[in-house]
Amino acid sequence: QVQLVESGGGLVQPGGSLRLSCTASGGTFRIYTMSWYRQAPGKQRELVAASGGSTNYADSVKDRFTISRDNAKNTVYLQMNNLKPEDTAVYYCNAYFSFMSKVFDYWGQGTQVTVAS
Repeated sequence: QVQLVESGGGLVQPGGSLRLSCTASGGTFRIYTMSWYRQAPGKQRELVAASGGSTNYADSVKDRFTISRDNAKNTVYLQMNNLKPEDTAVYYCNAYFSFMSKVFDYWGQGTQVTVAS
């Protein structure tokens, strides 16, 4: 069982920056694809960025957000620059690993990001 704890959310003005962190415990961190998702009010949860064998980004955040991971610290980060009001959402950390017929899929509790003036 993997536990994920996010931090770093908050209120920021448009154009500002935030860095989210997600620290994992209880598993072998390096084998997991680590991702950030977000869910805005009234909308479906969407993938923001993923870090596994490669990194992937939603088109809406490319060139503004950067995902990175420190396997020694069991932590994945999301650096968010040039934030826009439409980035307002609860951001969730996800750890995913599949092997043969088994799927290991874990979520954090979420951290609120609000972009407003």
